Amino acid sequence: MRLIRLLKHDLAREAREWVADGVISEGQAELICTRYEVDYHGAHQRALGYNLLVGLGYLFVGLAVITLIGANWEEIPRALRMGGVIVITIGTQVLALRVYLTRDPRAGEGLFLLGNLFFGAAIILIAQIYHLGEHMPDGVFWWALGCVPFALITRSPWLAGQANALALIWFFLQVNLGFYPVLFPLFILVSLYVLIWGRASIILLLMSILSAGLWLEYSLAELWRSQTQRFGFDLFPENLAVAVALFIFLYVFAHWLARRPSPTARDYASVISVWCLRFALIALLIYSFEQPWKKLIETDWHHRYTMWVVIAAIGGIALGLAVPARRLLACGIQFVALVASLLLVSISDNTGLAVYLQVATNFALIGSGIWLILRGIYAGISHYFFLGVMAILLVALLRYFDLMGDYVGAALIFILFAGLLIGAAKYWRYHQNRGDLR
Repeated sequence: MRLIRLLKHDLAREAREWVADGVISEGQAELICTRYEVDYHGAHQRALGYNLLVGLGYLFVGLAVITLIGANWEEIPRALRMGGVIVITIGTQVLALRVYLTRDPRAGEGLFLLGNLFFGAAIILIAQIYHLGEHMPDGVFWWALGCVPFALITRSPWLAGQANALALIWFFLQVNLGFYPVLFPLFILVSLYVLIWGRASIILLLMSILSAGLWLEYSLAELWRSQTQRFGFDLFPENLAVAVALFIFLYVFAHWLARRPSPTARDYASVISVWCLRFALIALLIYSFEQPWKKLIETDWHHRYTMWVVIAAIGGIALGLAVPARRLLACGIQFVALVASLLLVSISDNTGLAVYLQVATNFALIGSGIWLILRGIYAGISHYFFLGVMAILLVALLRYFDLMGDYVGAALIFILFAGLLIGAAKYWRYHQNRGDLR
């Protein structure tokens, strides 16, 4: 899954400049763009930056109107206040629908965004008029729910993202007040519908994954909290284990998605794969120290049975996808490592195991760095190569601080890493001379 897929629209615009400069012919530019499933002739159309600026413009128009109304709120008669906010909201949405259907769909989406802002302001102002405010998150919920129909009608990632962002705000407000957000999955499903049937959107994809992960983790935490009186997003050590299993599933899902015929599916696969890789390296760096492992061993694991059931379910789905994705071995190794680590930290109370787990994590981190370097060299993916080099250099730096004062140990660490890097360089040169590198 080459990262160039994430920059394919920039590639299309660059190809137009190559044609203008006479570097390549237009037919060659079309073939290059076709390889990455991007429309060469549509490269000059509106870009993300243009749409973002227009969206921000509508946002500030909405804020200006809301500010003017709010500044003169007390001087306006109640009936006029009530009618004004309703007319502005409905009028904006009707205008947006007309523009969307008859003239410019993108401009219509921007007006829908503005209308949704007015809808939220109307909820707040009407609540002030009638002194409604027993449960403040309800207003945010109805605001988010009011955005859903327009997101479904237009299948716009911007409108779905607006609804999802408001739903996330409602989610955290509900959680902090000690209430369970029962209808939160509705907004996740709306985002997934738009991702599948609407335009591609990396932002909405990441927002949907974040929302689904938060909802699942909080649902488990709510189940495990049982009779405690604490409120908020209280996490348990079991939540961490489930999070790791979820990222392993996402890794396999990304490779399964990469084999779909849809160009959008392959774009999504590239994004998910990159973020899973980053999470894995960050997690390994954190647990390359002894203290985090000690904390996990010393903590109380009161919900092991449910945790194992959830991990088994996630693992079963991941293994099922790993077969057609041709990642069965990698998936199996990752789940075996997860299960072995959990057995050691959740059953044993021997904190001396933390040192061995730290050493194993460091070897895993070094092995990941070497794999990334070799993968980057062989496949010609510079991101993997430099990420692998960075991982090894960070391990060397962190272990140097650990061994501060032990000069022999630090020197041996540096010699080991020097050998790894020089070996990678010679491996690169060998395949470069053979012409294997692409």
